[in-house]
Amino acid sequence: MEQLQLIKRAIEVRNGGEKAALASIIRTKGSTPRKAGSRMIIFDCGKIEGTVGGGCGEAAVIEKAFEVIQSNLPAQHRVDLTSGLLYEDGGICGGIMDVFIEPL
Repeated sequence: MEQLQLIKRAIEVRNGGEKAALASIIRTKGSTPRKAGSRMIIFDCGKIEGTVGGGCGEAAVIEKAFEVIQSNLPAQHRVDLTSGLLYEDGGICGGIMDVFIEPL
């Protein structure tokens, strides 16, 4: 989904009263699957629209988004792809993404 379409969709969700959060990559360092400006909408039912990169990093963002939806308070989350189980065999990118997550 194009980023402009995703922003328009976020406005629709907010105006429609659905429970959801908007995750936006605000900063990257090193190799990351997506760059700053990439966004994803996470609904309280688990449905997502858009992406911030997939895999374990995106799963962590989704988990944090559920907390944001529950608390109705924005949060920042760091996705560190510089080490871990899959790093040695090339399964992760090797960079860092900072993601801002806000309730819609």
